[in-house]
Amino acid sequence: MLRGIHVPLVTPFDTSGEVALDAIEKLAHQVLDQGAKGLVALGTTGEVATLDPGERARVIEVCARVCAERGALLTVGVTGNDTRSTARALRELPSGVGAALVIVPYFLRPGERGVVAHFEALAEETPVPLVIYHIPYRTGQSVSAATLRRLGEHPRIAGVKYAAGGIDQDAVSLLGDLPDGFEVLGGDDAFISPLLALGAAGGILASAHLETRRFADLVAAWHDGDAVRARRLGHRLARLSAALFAEPNPTVIKGVLHAQGLIPTPDVRLPLVPAGAESVSQARLVAVHPGE
Repeated sequence: MLRGIHVPLVTPFDTSGEVALDAIEKLAHQVLDQGAKGLVALGTTGEVATLDPGERARVIEVCARVCAERGALLTVGVTGNDTRSTARALRELPSGVGAALVIVPYFLRPGERGVVAHFEALAEETPVPLVIYHIPYRTGQSVSAATLRRLGEHPRIAGVKYAAGGIDQDAVSLLGDLPDGFEVLGGDDAFISPLLALGAAGGILASAHLETRRFADLVAAWHDGDAVRARRLGHRLARLSAALFAEPNPTVIKGVLHAQGLIPTPDVRLPLVPAGAESVSQARLVAVHPGE
């Protein structure tokens, strides 16, 4: 279900500061045209924390319509650090959503026993498969390979977005012994190639707004065993990812998309501020001349 590239869409804003739904639809079709297997709505890249409930509902509606037309998977980010409200948000997901990306409880640091209890409780109530979002440098909560493996044995937990800030021992251990039906998606853009080499199914990658086809080719190359092509693509795309993350995500990506005429403004909502012109120019240069 999770194999391939899934693009966590930005939320474009128009000149009045409103969500530009037509631009979301355009982006959604473009990345699917170029080989993405699915979309992720309301992720960190989509500035979900700055959207009000009505805006969130409209973003999901647009993405669900596109995914239904294209036969693609729609994953929706469900954010919360307490179990009761997260379960309620899962139960309220509309039709057309295929999976939910649920972050490990943040700030509270409940310990691994608490993480297990949290996700097992959610798995009993969710109407769609869960993808655990493991990103300890944001949540403050580490989760071991053993804990992820235990959670992955639950039939309603489909996988994990793995974003530990690099390739650590837990990533190696987890990918060496995955439960049946449980898949790993890379979540750190610059490290997607080595994670795929270890056996990841794909990635949820903000950088894949650009060069979507090449990111899809990278997944295919590793899965086909073409290591020479995969290494070449991986090095090239890692340079692009580094340029796109030179300032807080998604500011540079929005700057590039605006410069390409794909979204009406490069605007982000506070506390984010737009990327500097130099960062945007450098990212555009790498996207056009990324090297081999």
